[in-house]
Order: sequence, then C-alpha cells, then structure tokens
Amino acid sequence: MAKGKSATRGGIAALDRSPSHLLHRALQRALDIYAEAFGEGGVTQRQFAVLAAAEERAGATQADLVRITGIDRSTLADMARRMIAKGLLERERSTLDARANAVRLTEAGRASLADARPKMAAADARLLKLISGGGRRETFVSLLRDLVKAGAEGPAAVKPAKVKPHAPAPAKSIKVGKKAKKKKISQDPA
Repeated sequence: MAKGKSATRGGIAALDRSPSHLLHRALQRALDIYAEAFGEGGVTQRQFAVLAAAEERAGATQADLVRITGIDRSTLADMARRMIAKGLLERERSTLDARANAVRLTEAGRASLADARPKMAAADARLLKLISGGGRRETFVSLLRDLVKAGAEGPAAVKPAKVKPHAPAPAKSIKVGKKAKKKKISQDPA
C-alpha cells in the first residue's frame, strides 16, 4: 500500500479521523519543513519561539515564557541555560519578583532572530501552501489559535464532549411455530 493511503484494516482509517493523531502528523510535517528551511546549525523551532517571545516581552520571566511558548518549565529552563551559554539570551533577577529570573535578548540573540524571521516566514508559507484555498488557510490558523487558547485556559476549561454510547444491537427475534412449541413442550419431562 502506498505511504499515506488509508486502509480500513487495523484501525488505520480510525487514525484518519483522530484529531490528536492528525495534529501529531501535521506537526511532524511542519517540523520537517522548518528543518529544511533552517538547515544544520540554525536555531530550532522552539529556540525561535523563545527568542521571539523574549523580544516581544522584554524582561519576561521564564514562567512568562512558559505560558507564551507552551514549552514546559524544565525544558525551557534547560533551553534558556543553553541559549545563555551561546550568548543569545541574558538572565537577571526580575525587578518584580526577586525569586524569578527575567530573560532578555542579547545583540547576538537579536541578530539570530532577525536572520531566522524570513526563514520562519518561508517555512510557514510552504506549510500553508499544502492547504488549498486562502480562506481555508486562514480558517486553519484560526482553529489552531482556538485550540491553543482553550488549552491555555487549563484542562478544567475544556469540557469533555458528550459521546453517545452505542445502542446494543436489537436481539434477533426467533419465530417459533405452533408445531415447534408443541414438540418442545411434549419433550419436557415435567
């Protein structure tokens, strides 16, 4: 069977209807396109997100960056440490909360972000070209925003969908003729 073709055996057709599976596959496609656009040694998609968020919110704490980017706390802390070592970010104590670290772009970070922006725009354009029709592309991006927004409000804000239980198949009625009833009755020893 050709790659990407759907089959009904083994639940593959069910995967073609699974939003979580399809989002995962779409993410794989997006990351492949991103990697091709940036090449070896370029900033990663997550690093781009951190750089862009740090530029947009100068002095943001790492907790702020977690909320903005969706990158989990421990991963973002590790990324920030590596990006500081590369000279892309600098960290200082937050003026609002002495327990928190504020992150700022360095000049090298600004240059790296400026270099990455056209590549990210090209990767995004290439990804969206896979969806036919401009209106559908805008709808797709809008729906993704809705998913992100709903997820940012926390799991309690997302109510589980009501799923109708499958009704049991009706029992097959067995027609029993008068002769069969008499025969059954006559065979009973009681």
